[in-house]
Amino acid sequence: MDMPLNSGTTPYVETRRHELRKMRLVMIDGQLAVNTRSSEGGVSARVYEGGYWGLAAAPDGDPAELQRQARRHAQAMARFGARPSLALPGGSYRGEHVVRGKPPLTAQECSERLSALHAYCRQQFPDLKSTRFVLQEEQHAKWLSSSAGAESLASIHRASCYITLIADDAQGAPVEMFAPLSTKGSLAELDLSPEGLAPRLHEMHGHLQAKRHAVPAVGGLHTVVIAPALAGMLAHEAMGHPCEADIVLGGAITGDLRGQRVASELVSMVDFAHSFQGQETMIPVYADDEGTPARDAVLIDRGRLTEFMNSRETAARLGLAPTGSARAYAPSDEPLVRMRNTAILPGTSKLADMIAGVEQGYLLMTTSNGQADSTTEFMFGVSLGYEIRNGQLGRAIRDTTVSGSAIKVLQSVDAVSDDMVWNCSGYCGKKQPMVVSMGGPALRARAHLGGE
Repeated sequence: MDMPLNSGTTPYVETRRHELRKMRLVMIDGQLAVNTRSSEGGVSARVYEGGYWGLAAAPDGDPAELQRQARRHAQAMARFGARPSLALPGGSYRGEHVVRGKPPLTAQECSERLSALHAYCRQQFPDLKSTRFVLQEEQHAKWLSSSAGAESLASIHRASCYITLIADDAQGAPVEMFAPLSTKGSLAELDLSPEGLAPRLHEMHGHLQAKRHAVPAVGGLHTVVIAPALAGMLAHEAMGHPCEADIVLGGAITGDLRGQRVASELVSMVDFAHSFQGQETMIPVYADDEGTPARDAVLIDRGRLTEFMNSRETAARLGLAPTGSARAYAPSDEPLVRMRNTAILPGTSKLADMIAGVEQGYLLMTTSNGQADSTTEFMFGVSLGYEIRNGQLGRAIRDTTVSGSAIKVLQSVDAVSDDMVWNCSGYCGKKQPMVVSMGGPALRARAHLGGE
């Protein structure tokens, strides 16, 4: 059993040096519209004393002085009333992790690749009204030490390419098709050549043609086949956040559901720390920003809610083991309980068989946005979907929404596909942004659709 990191009147102290580098390049209709690069860094210190945390941060400075400031901040917080000083659980990670891969592309190389993609789209798809390509790259390096003996270097490096193709529908109104590509490492890890992306671009164009003649969905409760991209969003937004321990302590419905069935026995869901099936995840976290060794958090095991994602403090408050889920986005941010690589695990069904088993329903393929609350109620935009009639795909449907209680939707799941799709192209918002990845197979379930 891990010894507590603080005891008696001795405060617990962390110091973090954090560098964050970002680049963004946008090309619209072959013209470079945005080409930015930014870099920020800083030092922060955090102290836990008298039941309160104190944080101090600066672009540069003496760590010892920041620690003194952080301790004064914790002591100032104590004026709001006495609180028990919890014995913070968790071990202390010692080691280094750096994402290694191909050398990054230059701005010129990025621009040349996007110009070639635009020219290819114009030549192959003359009906397009507009093309938009966005390249993004982001790199975090965090050096952490603590009074409990943690000494770590953590690295997160990811890259994304966003593709948008726009055409006019049958009535002359614009319709668009969007696809994100993402990878661990730099943009050099993505094949951005026209030859490499040709299958994806032609698939997107085919969907775009179908959307030009889309029909409205019939509103109401339907049998839906939720494609992996949307299943990953469901895992992250609708069930992931209510399983973050600070939200549980804030009154999330999940707080009273541990050990109870919240999904079909076909559904298992895990927030992976750094590895999945022997491969490193897109957002590998070996130690969090408290120096806790990171481990997988099994949120749902064959339908039953099993545990939550924890920081040291939330673990102490709930009487659970920490999972290494405390993460800070920017150099001056405090660590919060955040997801890492959240996914529903694959099953045994084939996607084609899942569709063939639907007499009347919908295939929901991609989402444009999503929101959920601590009751697991959610609403996501559906930017690509198709009718299913007598086990066959029919007409594309216009942009709509899918909504419901994540618990009720997951309890209705009667098939889970055997494939798995991961994506790390987006951000999670919770007081501060955060780089995360999400994944999933396809699910067949019952959910509400907006429509006529």
